[in-house]
Amino acid sequence: MSKPMISQDPLYQLLRHDDVAGFNAARQQGQAVDLRRCDLRGLDLRNIDLSGLDLSDCYFRGADLRGIDFSTCLLHGASLADAKISGCLFPLAIPAQEILLSVTHGIRLRHPQPGK
Repeated sequence: MSKPMISQDPLYQLLRHDDVAGFNAARQQGQAVDLRRCDLRGLDLRNIDLSGLDLSDCYFRGADLRGIDFSTCLLHGASLADAKISGCLFPLAIPAQEILLSVTHGIRLRHPQPGK
């Protein structure tokens, strides 16, 4: 487990400045983003497109994640402590009990990685 970081990735910086629309537009234009180990605590991420991203070891404490589709994301080691998760779609490999424990107690999610 890594300590969450403040990345200098330009798309990550858009999120830090509450520009989810700009983040989505940049991704649609093909810009790559690396959010692994990023500190996303307290951010309002509603309406974000995270499809296919590796969100390993991300820190989502207190973030507003309502309605996000995480079904194609890798979430190994991510923490959802006190996050708002209503309407989220999580990968089938992560049991609901584990998601609940992450939200209520801050445990890190265990998400089986392909080939491991």
